[in-house]
Amino acid sequence: MPQVFPFTAIQYTDFTAIGTKIAPPYDVLSAKDKQALLHRDARNIVAIDLPHVPPKQLGPIEAYQDAATTLQLWLSDGTLARRGKPVMFAYRQSFDFLGQHYQRCGMCCTVETVPFGPRTGGGILPHEQTFSGPKEDRFALMRETQTQMSPIFGLHPDDDGAATKLVRSVMDSRDPDISTTLGEGPKLVTEEVWIIDDDETMKAYEDALDGEDVFIADGHHRYNTALNYLEYLKQAGDVAEDHPARRTMMVMVSMSDPGLAIGPTHRVLGGMAHYTFDAFCDTAKDLLSIETVSGGIDSIEAAMHSKGETHVNVLGLYDFATQRAAICTPRDPDPLQATCANRHESWRQLDVALVQHLIVEQICAPKLNDGNDVKWAFPHSIPEVLEIGEGSETGAGGGAGFAQLAVIVRPTPLQSVRDVSKANELMPQKSTFFYPKLATGLFMNPLA
Repeated sequence: MPQVFPFTAIQYTDFTAIGTKIAPPYDVLSAKDKQALLHRDARNIVAIDLPHVPPKQLGPIEAYQDAATTLQLWLSDGTLARRGKPVMFAYRQSFDFLGQHYQRCGMCCTVETVPFGPRTGGGILPHEQTFSGPKEDRFALMRETQTQMSPIFGLHPDDDGAATKLVRSVMDSRDPDISTTLGEGPKLVTEEVWIIDDDETMKAYEDALDGEDVFIADGHHRYNTALNYLEYLKQAGDVAEDHPARRTMMVMVSMSDPGLAIGPTHRVLGGMAHYTFDAFCDTAKDLLSIETVSGGIDSIEAAMHSKGETHVNVLGLYDFATQRAAICTPRDPDPLQATCANRHESWRQLDVALVQHLIVEQICAPKLNDGNDVKWAFPHSIPEVLEIGEGSETGAGGGAGFAQLAVIVRPTPLQSVRDVSKANELMPQKSTFFYPKLATGLFMNPLA
């Protein structure tokens, strides 16, 4: 893989009060969320990391300049400080998810900033598309602050488990230097950090990752931003080989880590002019085998699990108008071969690819909506699906109450992420859901 390094991180100086200063990633926060975080603590990291709302859109230049001014103020008054020696951080998140308790462990370090794609000795491999708005916003913030505010979530194979063993041994050896929580109720996450400053441990970690690929789990736009920022500096003049912008902060998690949790991202479809569930089933009958599920939406996932023992692709269906539930399987063993022959087999076998390129593009849009775009929403659980159906959530491109049909999917297997990425393919939008997100504010990466 690209070489990994310790770094002279910027951190809050008072670890005991850090719980009111960290935040979820910028891209999941609304204006209301930002206001609540700043009301609790005016020095919450969102004052810098989210200078413009809504997120993922480029704001006025003054917003990013104000963020840079705030960063410098906090550095000068001691709220934040830059470490004097390069370090790594062992990072553990403890949480409950889908009825189980997990502890996900990784290492925060910097990784050589290289273009996406396979490389001899390991490359940086994406699996999702990126869009212009978030990249423009993050670039403006990085340019003005000269700082990478939040880590990218990277996965690496770690087939022999050496990295996982090393990281967890550090955690078992002593109490964490930082221990706090983020979120509340069932979404409460315990955030723990161990500062690693001994050369032997850091060298052992570097060796454990030697030659491995890095798969971007979350943070595709931010890694693109790191590449764009490095190119921006190069256009302005020579960039030294040891310039900090040549390295990008990541939290590296082993694919063999027992705390790695992946959840589903279901699809709620709506806005179709001629949709009824009967019309959908009739239109789809030559492409899909559809079986009614007794017990309604609460029984769909169990039925999908049973059917999945003998079928590659299984999807759940739920009609909001009639509350009918069903599961479906494609009649063709390779249903996207005809329309997506240029795609790798691992990509064509994705359930989420089937939703987009068979259900939406071959059934819903052309047959039930006069060829017009279908409205989408992307809930992560059955309760969230039902909230959208009740109109308490808003769909992508549509208002509350737009929902007609829910397509329930299984979590994308980690091996599929690996296979698709190594085939140099990009998955459909919202294909993966790695839970929980990494916290912002525990460590920052100065680029000057």
